Amino acid sequence: MSRETLNTQFWKACKILRQDDNTNSLLDYVEQISWLLFLKCFEELEEKQRAEAEFEAREYQPVLTAKFQWSAWTDPKRRLTGRDLIAFLSDDLFPYLRDLKGNSARSVIRGVFADAPSKMLKDGAILRDAIDAIQEVQFDTAEDVHTLSHLYESLLAKLGREGGFGGEFYTPRPVIEFIVQLVSPKLGETVYDPAMGSAGFLVEAHRHIRAARGDRILPKHDKQLQEKTFHGQEKKALPYLMGCMNMILHGVFSSNLTRRNTLGDDVRKFTEKDRFDVILTNPPFGGTEHGSVTSNFPYPSKATSITFLQHIMKKVRRGGRVGMVIDEGVLFKATENAYVQTKKELLEQFNLWAIVSLPAGVFANAVATGTGPKTNLLFFNRDLDQAGNPVGTKEVWYYDAQAVGFSLTKTQRPIPENDLPDCLEKAGTRAVSDRSWLVPVEDIVERNYDLSAVNPNARAAVEHRSPAAIAADIAGKEQRILEIMEEIQDLLAPEGNGQEDEE
Repeated sequence: MSRETLNTQFWKACKILRQDDNTNSLLDYVEQISWLLFLKCFEELEEKQRAEAEFEAREYQPVLTAKFQWSAWTDPKRRLTGRDLIAFLSDDLFPYLRDLKGNSARSVIRGVFADAPSKMLKDGAILRDAIDAIQEVQFDTAEDVHTLSHLYESLLAKLGREGGFGGEFYTPRPVIEFIVQLVSPKLGETVYDPAMGSAGFLVEAHRHIRAARGDRILPKHDKQLQEKTFHGQEKKALPYLMGCMNMILHGVFSSNLTRRNTLGDDVRKFTEKDRFDVILTNPPFGGTEHGSVTSNFPYPSKATSITFLQHIMKKVRRGGRVGMVIDEGVLFKATENAYVQTKKELLEQFNLWAIVSLPAGVFANAVATGTGPKTNLLFFNRDLDQAGNPVGTKEVWYYDAQAVGFSLTKTQRPIPENDLPDCLEKAGTRAVSDRSWLVPVEDIVERNYDLSAVNPNARAAVEHRSPAAIAADIAGKEQRILEIMEEIQDLLAPEGNGQEDEE
């Protein structure tokens, strides 16, 4: 199938879905195209597995019974449409998928459709037209799948830019690529994202591993990548659906992607077999959890950012590596016990070898208006000495990234200015420059574990700064003020009045 035809059919299906009265936003039709593509793509995978079983003279047991397979209920000759189509989906297909029992593939499908789609289309004729368009989308060749994966990623990027949902669905690709390159997962290692969203980090890790091996990927390696390498958890239904779909389009159908509240796990009960070699993630910032969840952590807090950091510290294997996005508040808070104790343990039990400060505006899509939260990238390893004791942090290498290759607005249009390649080059030797510096751990302890990136090498001379740079600086200071105000409010709030908030 030509790239032009596939592109035309994909966007044609999206355009048709937008005509329904129940697709009032970009998010709505992204959800609809996701579950439709998921079921079509899954049937293609089943056909491949059936063919392999026949070649090996094995019996193949389909995951879905015949009447619920994509080709059965979308059959052009039968042409189920209108109210009959909506009734079949509501009364038969979705209840069946939500009640699947048995092997790991069925558990993934059950998780995907447990609460998705969140709303049904009103017009079965519109849905039928969309199905007819999707029927023309083929997965016959690797080039077809590659093209479709890029189309789907562009849709997720559009959702990230315009949807106002931020990192929950989409972390900007330059940021993901930078983190994955710096951590550099290898074939044979396990890779985990505890807040996988649309699985951008896992997809990029898969790309990175395959690119590093080149044509030396053997069938046994493919099996390892499919079954053992990638692990993820996601709390919410729609991001989970998108994450599974994104992984399938990039060649991985993993039963190790689960839908559950990561923070519901008691971190004290983790053993080495529960841990991972590499953790890559952008956990939700600004969210809170119910008080019942805080008992799962040694340093209780309702703030998701600090509890996710505790979870990650307990989930990384001996000798493992972590690269993650974190909001500015976690770095500078130096009075609340959960923040201080978590950072104290991070420095004493792990080698926090780098912090990269990102400019305000990288996550402008995380809020309806404004530049979004100021964020940083943390890189730390769980190193051990020859006696098996933890190797703590001696000094932290900081890098002040002021440009990341795209505009610091919701449009995120590409721009030539980009400090990330320079950061990547200097990180290997932790070189000192006007953008990078080293801070001894003793200085951080003296500041009561304030990890804020304050560049001592910034030029003292007065410069004529651009309006955009001034606005970004003001936004960063505003974010810090808001964090401090929240901290004061928490201290003043009476006990027992906490309520559960949505992330």
